[in-house]
Amino acid sequence: MTNLNQPFLTSRFIINYIRLRDNYNRFYPFVNVFLYLYQNFTAVERKCLDCGEVIRGRSDKKFCSDQCRNNYNNRINRESNNYVRNVHGLLRKNRRILCDLYNEGKKVLHKDALFALGYNFNFFTHMIKTREGLSYHYCFEYGYREKDDDYIELTYNSHYLDYL
Repeated sequence: MTNLNQPFLTSRFIINYIRLRDNYNRFYPFVNVFLYLYQNFTAVERKCLDCGEVIRGRSDKKFCSDQCRNNYNNRINRESNNYVRNVHGLLRKNRRILCDLYNEGKKVLHKDALFALGYNFNFFTHMIKTREGLSYHYCFEYGYREKDDDYIELTYNSHYLDYL
Protein backbone atom coordinates (compact mmCIF):
# COMPACT_ATOMS: atom_id res chain seq x y z
CA MET A 1 0.00 0.00 0.00
CA THR A 2 2.88 2.37 0.53
CA ASN A 3 4.07 1.80 -3.00
CA LEU A 4 0.77 3.07 -4.41
CA ASN A 5 0.87 6.28 -2.33
CA GLN A 6 4.51 7.07 -3.19
CA PRO A 7 3.90 8.49 -6.71
CA PHE A 8 0.92 10.44 -5.47
CA LEU A 9 2.99 12.14 -2.72
CA THR A 10 5.83 12.93 -5.09
CA SER A 11 3.59 14.57 -7.67
CA ARG A 12 1.79 16.49 -4.92
CA PHE A 13 5.14 17.68 -3.56
CA ILE A 14 6.26 18.83 -7.03
CA ILE A 15 2.99 20.71 -7.60
CA ASN A 16 3.30 22.50 -4.25
CA TYR A 17 6.94 23.32 -4.93
CA ILE A 18 6.10 24.86 -8.31
CA ARG A 19 3.28 26.93 -6.77
CA LEU A 20 5.57 28.22 -4.01
CA ARG A 21 8.36 28.99 -6.50
CA ASP A 22 6.00 30.87 -8.82
CA ASN A 23 4.52 32.90 -5.96
CA TYR A 24 8.00 33.68 -4.63
CA ASN A 25 9.22 34.80 -8.04
CA ARG A 26 6.09 36.88 -8.58
CA PHE A 27 6.45 38.81 -5.29
CA TYR A 28 10.29 38.92 -5.13
CA PRO A 29 11.42 39.09 -8.77
CA PHE A 30 14.80 40.76 -8.17
CA VAL A 31 16.03 38.69 -5.26
CA ASN A 32 17.50 36.03 -7.51
CA VAL A 33 19.14 38.62 -9.79
CA PHE A 34 20.75 40.45 -6.88
CA LEU A 35 21.88 37.17 -5.36
CA TYR A 36 23.43 36.15 -8.67
CA LEU A 37 25.20 39.48 -9.07
CA TYR A 38 26.45 39.39 -5.49
CA GLN A 39 27.84 35.90 -5.88
CA ASN A 40 29.39 36.56 -9.31
CA PHE A 41 30.53 40.15 -8.81
CA THR A 42 34.16 39.24 -9.27
CA ALA A 43 33.32 37.53 -12.55
CA VAL A 44 32.30 40.89 -14.10
CA GLU A 45 35.39 42.27 -15.80
CA ARG A 46 35.75 45.98 -16.32
CA LYS A 47 37.35 46.98 -19.60
CA CYS A 48 39.41 50.05 -20.49
CA LEU A 49 37.36 52.58 -22.50
CA ASP A 50 40.24 53.13 -24.92
CA CYS A 51 42.01 49.83 -25.57
CA GLY A 52 39.57 47.30 -24.09
CA GLU A 53 42.04 45.59 -21.74
CA VAL A 54 40.91 44.27 -18.37
CA ILE A 55 41.24 46.89 -15.62
CA ARG A 56 42.82 46.01 -12.32
CA GLY A 57 42.69 48.24 -9.27
CA ARG A 58 40.04 50.57 -7.96
CA SER A 59 36.42 49.78 -8.68
CA ASP A 60 35.71 53.18 -10.30
CA LYS A 61 38.70 53.10 -12.63
CA LYS A 62 37.84 53.64 -16.32
CA PHE A 63 41.24 53.39 -17.99
CA CYS A 64 44.16 51.00 -17.63
CA SER A 65 46.83 53.72 -17.95
CA ASP A 66 47.40 57.46 -18.30
CA GLN A 67 48.18 56.97 -21.99
CA CYS A 68 44.76 55.37 -22.60
CA ARG A 69 43.06 58.18 -20.66
CA ASN A 70 44.85 60.83 -22.75
CA ASN A 71 44.11 59.00 -26.02
CA TYR A 72 40.42 58.71 -25.16
CA ASN A 73 40.01 62.36 -24.12
CA ASN A 74 41.98 63.63 -27.13
CA ARG A 75 39.80 61.57 -29.46
CA ILE A 76 36.62 62.92 -27.83
CA ASN A 77 37.78 66.56 -28.02
CA ARG A 78 39.45 66.35 -31.44
CA GLU A 79 36.86 68.29 -33.47
CA SER A 80 36.48 71.24 -31.12
CA ASN A 81 40.24 71.42 -30.59
CA ASN A 82 40.88 71.40 -34.35
CA TYR A 83 38.57 74.38 -34.87
CA VAL A 84 40.27 76.41 -32.13
CA ARG A 85 43.71 75.36 -33.38
CA ASN A 86 42.89 76.50 -36.93
CA VAL A 87 41.50 79.87 -35.84
CA HIS A 88 44.45 80.47 -33.53
CA GLY A 89 46.85 79.60 -36.37
CA LEU A 90 45.17 82.15 -38.66
CA LEU A 91 45.35 84.84 -35.96
CA ARG A 92 49.05 84.14 -35.36
CA LYS A 93 49.74 84.30 -39.10
CA ASN A 94 47.89 87.63 -39.41
CA ARG A 95 49.79 89.04 -36.42
CA ARG A 96 53.13 87.90 -37.83
CA ILE A 97 52.41 89.60 -41.19
CA LEU A 98 51.40 92.88 -39.52
CA CYS A 99 54.38 92.75 -37.15
CA ASP A 100 56.90 92.15 -39.95
CA LEU A 101 55.51 94.97 -42.09
CA TYR A 102 55.30 97.40 -39.16
CA ASN A 103 58.86 96.63 -38.02
CA GLU A 104 60.13 97.15 -41.59
CA GLY A 105 58.80 100.69 -41.35
CA LYS A 106 55.92 100.27 -43.76
CA LYS A 107 53.08 102.27 -42.26
CA VAL A 108 50.89 102.78 -45.34
CA LEU A 109 50.47 100.15 -48.04
CA HIS A 110 47.95 98.78 -50.49
CA LYS A 111 45.43 96.18 -49.35
CA ASP A 112 46.57 93.79 -52.07
CA ALA A 113 50.07 93.67 -50.54
CA LEU A 114 48.62 92.19 -47.33
CA PHE A 115 46.45 89.84 -49.34
CA ALA A 116 49.48 88.66 -51.35
CA LEU A 117 51.34 87.85 -48.13
CA GLY A 118 48.43 85.63 -47.02
CA TYR A 119 46.66 87.99 -44.65
CA ASN A 120 43.04 86.97 -43.99
CA PHE A 121 40.88 90.05 -43.38
CA ASN A 122 38.07 87.98 -41.81
CA PHE A 123 40.11 87.07 -38.71
CA PHE A 124 41.07 89.68 -36.12
CA THR A 125 40.98 89.80 -32.34
CA HIS A 126 39.20 93.08 -31.74
CA MET A 127 38.02 96.31 -33.32
CA ILE A 128 38.29 99.82 -31.90
CA LYS A 129 36.18 102.77 -33.07
CA THR A 130 37.48 106.21 -32.27
CA ARG A 131 35.51 109.38 -31.54
CA GLU A 132 36.30 110.59 -35.02
CA GLY A 133 34.50 107.55 -36.47
CA LEU A 134 37.62 105.69 -37.58
CA SER A 135 37.62 101.93 -37.07
CA TYR A 136 40.81 99.99 -36.39
CA HIS A 137 40.97 96.21 -36.81
CA TYR A 138 43.52 94.65 -34.48
CA CYS A 139 45.19 91.29 -34.46
CA PHE A 140 46.49 91.29 -30.90
CA GLU A 141 48.59 94.48 -30.54
CA TYR A 142 49.09 95.18 -34.28
CA GLY A 143 46.29 96.67 -36.30
CA TYR A 144 45.26 98.58 -39.37
CA ARG A 145 42.69 101.05 -40.52
CA GLU A 146 41.32 101.30 -44.01
CA LYS A 147 42.06 104.54 -45.79
CA ASP A 148 40.82 105.83 -49.12
CA ASP A 149 41.45 103.96 -52.40
CA ASP A 150 42.14 100.49 -50.86
CA TYR A 151 45.12 101.68 -48.85
CA ILE A 152 45.58 100.77 -45.22
CA GLU A 153 47.54 102.35 -42.40
CA LEU A 154 49.34 100.03 -39.94
CA THR A 155 49.28 100.83 -36.21
CA TYR A 156 50.74 99.43 -33.04
CA ASN A 157 48.82 99.54 -29.75
CA SER A 158 51.39 99.45 -26.95
CA HIS A 159 48.60 99.57 -24.36
CA TYR A 160 47.22 96.19 -25.49
CA LEU A 161 49.41 94.35 -23.00
CA ASP A 162 48.15 96.62 -20.20
CA TYR A 163 44.58 95.39 -20.85
CA LEU A 164 45.56 91.81 -20.10
